[in-house]
Order: sequence, then C-alpha cells, then structure tokens
Amino acid sequence: MLAPIPGPPLLTAAAMRAAEAAAMAGGVSATTLMDRAAAAATAAIARLWTPRAVLVLCGPGNNGGDGFGIAAALRARGWPVTVAADALPTSDAGAAMLARWGDDIVPLAAAAPAPLVIDALFGTGLTRQLAEAAQAALDRVRGRGQVAAVDIASGVDADTGRALGRPLAADLTVTFAAAKPGHLLGAGGGLTGRLVVADIGVAMPADTAWLVAPPRLVVPGPDTHKYARGHVLVVEGAGHHCGATRLTALAALRAGAGLVTLAGPGLGAPADAVMRRTDKQGRALLDDRRTGAVAIGPGLPDKDRGRDWLAAVLASGLALVLDAGALALADPDQLAGPNRVLTPHDGEFSKLFGPVGEDRIAATSAAAARSGCVVLLKGSASVIAAPDGRVAINAHAAPWLATAGSGDVLAGIIAALLAQGLAAFDAASIGAWLHGDAGVRVGPGLIADDLAAVLPAVLAGL
Repeated sequence: MLAPIPGPPLLTAAAMRAAEAAAMAGGVSATTLMDRAAAAATAAIARLWTPRAVLVLCGPGNNGGDGFGIAAALRARGWPVTVAADALPTSDAGAAMLARWGDDIVPLAAAAPAPLVIDALFGTGLTRQLAEAAQAALDRVRGRGQVAAVDIASGVDADTGRALGRPLAADLTVTFAAAKPGHLLGAGGGLTGRLVVADIGVAMPADTAWLVAPPRLVVPGPDTHKYARGHVLVVEGAGHHCGATRLTALAALRAGAGLVTLAGPGLGAPADAVMRRTDKQGRALLDDRRTGAVAIGPGLPDKDRGRDWLAAVLASGLALVLDAGALALADPDQLAGPNRVLTPHDGEFSKLFGPVGEDRIAATSAAAARSGCVVLLKGSASVIAAPDGRVAINAHAAPWLATAGSGDVLAGIIAALLAQGLAAFDAASIGAWLHGDAGVRVGPGLIADDLAAVLPAVLAGL
C-alpha cells in the first residue's frame, strides 16, 4: 500500500511574479530578493566549479540584475570575470547590482567565449523570440565552455518549455523559490541541465502545480488478505496483441494488487499468479464488490468485443484505467465518472481531444475538465491533471522508457493503486513515479518486461 507525499511546487511566470509581489508587500525589498538570488546562484556555481574565467551575459531586466550581482560576487571570490551587456537594468534593484559591479562592460557583440558562461540575459518573463543581438551572443559561445543559467535558459518559455529561438543548453540552472514548468517540459527539459532551486524567502501561492514526489510505503497489517490489497480486472487484448495485457496484469501484481484477473480469450500464458477467466466470467466480476479496479485498452481491438467491454466497464462504476485501444474507442464526452484515469501518449491524445500544442499543461487540464477524468499525458515529463484543476508533473523518468509495452506496464501499476483505494489523481501521480523509477533502475537495454520485474526493488527503496 502506498500513500502520497506532497511534492515541491511548480510556479508559472505569473505565479512567481505574484509571489515576489506578496513578499515585497510584506516588507521585503526587491533589492533584498535580488541580493538573495545572486548570492544563492553564486554559491551554487562555486560548489560545482573551481575558479576559472567567466563571461556573464546580462540583459536589461531583473535577470540581468541578478547577473551583475553574481559577477560582483564571483569577482570578490577571486574569479576573473567579464560582463557583456547592450542595455543596463533600470529597476532600483538592478541598478543596485550594477553599482555593485562598478567595472567595465563590453557589448554583446564583443563577448568572447570563456570556460564558464553565465546566461543572465532573460529570465522567466520572456514571451517573445530572442532578439538578434542576444541570439548572436549565445551562438558565439555555444559549445565553447560550460554554462550556468540564471533562473532559466534564455529563450525558454517558463510556462511551456517552448524554445523562443536557439537557447543555450545549460549544465546548471539556478532558479528561485520553485521550479518552473519550462524547466521540465518541451525543449526546456533538455536545456536545463542540473536544476538547483534556491530559497529566496517568498511564500508559495495555494493554487499551484506540483512535482510528483516519491510516495510513502505503508506495510499491510497482519490481518490483510488478498482482496484487501485490491483486485484488478484486466481486459485481455486479442491475437498477437495479448502480450500487452499480460504486461499490464503482471505489473498490477508487482505494484501490490492482491489479486489480478485476466479476462478474455486466453491466448498466451501469463504469470502463474494471474487468474484466468473467460469474457463471460470477467463480465460477472464487474458486479463483484471485491473487484477494485479495471484496466482496459492494452491490445484491445477496434471491434465489437472491444466496444462491448468498454461500454460494460464504463457502466460498472468501478475505478478504471483507460489506455491504448480503449482510448481509440472512447467518446471523450461520455467518460466522466469517479476514479477514472486516461493514459494517452500524444498521438492518442490528439485523436481524442485534438492536438496537444505547445502548452502541455493547458491541453491536459482542458482534457481533464472535458472528460471528467484524471488525464495522464505521457512524455519525458508526464503531465497529470484532474477535473478540479489540480496539476502535477512527473519528471522522474528515463529515456529508456520509450519502448513498446512501457505504457501497458504503467496502466497496470495505476490500476493496482486504484484497487488499493487511492484516488485517481494520486494513483496516476504515484504510478507515474514508480514507473519512472523502474526505468531509471533498469537503464539502457530496458524492455517493458523488465519494468514489472524491478518493481519490488522500487517499492523496497521507498
């Protein structure tokens, strides 16, 4: 049994501005906030690198102000520092950091590569394409040294991760108060490098997205029996697709379900611990109060049997995971019900709800509101959204998970958590984390069969 633990918050650019405004309304000056940010970034840089020549690229806004503060702090530590900027910060806090630097500034066009480049051109407020001079400076130093980004790589949309030009990939990003969605999503996920979140003394707003955190393992009591641990019914696929549902069934068992029943034509041999039932016997289990959740979709054909099963499980009122073939058959406006989770990849999402677009959070949230279900949009960073507006992102994963059958395993994990009594949003979030951790543990060479096998180690490590 697993219990959710709240993860760290994620702030959009607007939410971050509001948090800073609230701190300043409470008596903390903008200069103090910028000083804290510069000090935290300087400390993170000094922890990662030994003293070396540094080029600091500064923009005209508060991100540039941070850059001037970092430049002054590194110089005070004995690092040789060059600052390049075309326009100087105009805010009081930025001007204070500029005065602290008080030394020569070269234009961006004259900025020469250095062993370490600090990107403080533009922060989380950028919503337009990088200006030509800024882009040229980034291109000139690209690949010539290591990079530390202040708040976010310049040219990455903080809310979506969209690239607004050709951002410079960072080895280290130091952001403030909370991570931003753009650090994890879209192009931003590959440009952030090591992410350090520095506390600068601002309070978090109540309505924010969250990063998924590792859950807490709850050891079953001595009187626990298999039905108390959850009974999962998996609707079997057809023909050569049956392997998908065998993966789902085995994953549900490994994720802690006390009993898993595979209902269908009985093609292929699942694990000995998986129960076998015909379609008729499986339908009867929909009325059995001991059945806790149903997983349907992996290997499910677009034929009468699939449609009949989907209609039956939707009418059952049971907790559901709908994946793959079930999503292809579903009407997005006829899915609403308690504890239902949809697990589409981008292609399945587009067929069901329309194109994902560049804002994955907005798209997933709209899909959850429309369908009345929790929607888990799979990806390198999966977005989980509930109909009530809650959003979480699971960034704990590995690229090796991009392999056939991986999603079938995820469906089984989530179904097991639903059968154990977890609410849909928690089951989807925790399931994504467990699935991701399994991928991290297996590593290169991973095939979907490995994921269920490593789940005991994942659970034991909690």
